[in-house]
Amino acid sequence: MGKLVFLHNNQPVTDSLTVAEVFEKRHDIVLRDIENQITKLQEAGEQEFSLHNFEESTYTNERGREYRKFNLTEDAFTLVVMAYITPEAMKMKVMFIQEFKRMREQLEKSRIHVLDDRTALIQSMKLTVETAERQDEMQKVITQHGQKIYEIEQKVEEQITLDHGEQRRLQKAIASKVYELESDPAARSKLFREIYREIKDRFAVASYKDVKRKELQSAINYVENWIPRRVG
Repeated sequence: MGKLVFLHNNQPVTDSLTVAEVFEKRHDIVLRDIENQITKLQEAGEQEFSLHNFEESTYTNERGREYRKFNLTEDAFTLVVMAYITPEAMKMKVMFIQEFKRMREQLEKSRIHVLDDRTALIQSMKLTVETAERQDEMQKVITQHGQKIYEIEQKVEEQITLDHGEQRRLQKAIASKVYELESDPAARSKLFREIYREIKDRFAVASYKDVKRKELQSAINYVENWIPRRVG
């Protein structure tokens, strides 16, 4: 058995193949369960939730043939396995939940580490400047440390993507635009797919969640002025 949870587009996910293996179900049965949940979400007007948490993908089997699968966020996983209630299934659910938690904590630590490097350099610069006896030595230290700080700031700026709250801001802007343009639920679903696809193309990312934090306002402005190729 491989990993229960893995990173995809910088987000912890599992997939339908893993669920089928762990819960000892045929993959086509798990796909049916997933499609049932997606249908129920659409009937409830929750297309946005469906788009963000269920990602249809493919895999290649040992014979080189390509088949469907779904990547599932923790929320999607919880919906799908809700009906799996045997004692053994409950143990498997707990394993998945613990692994999702571990993966989230690992991601958070990696972000904090980058920021801590910057703080450590600043403190080092202050200490070195305070103890430098000669003006030329002080200037040399300031220049060296300043360059290192700049490099780390650039690294932080380029690497940090939207946090959960910022993702929600972008999602709300998208939902507001789609609901402004279209009243028909079926047509809205098409608009959601179109605008998310164009955001990925416009900002060169695999998912809207990978938009850089520094580009959040640009993304929101893009959404507010977005005009679909076709409405209705």
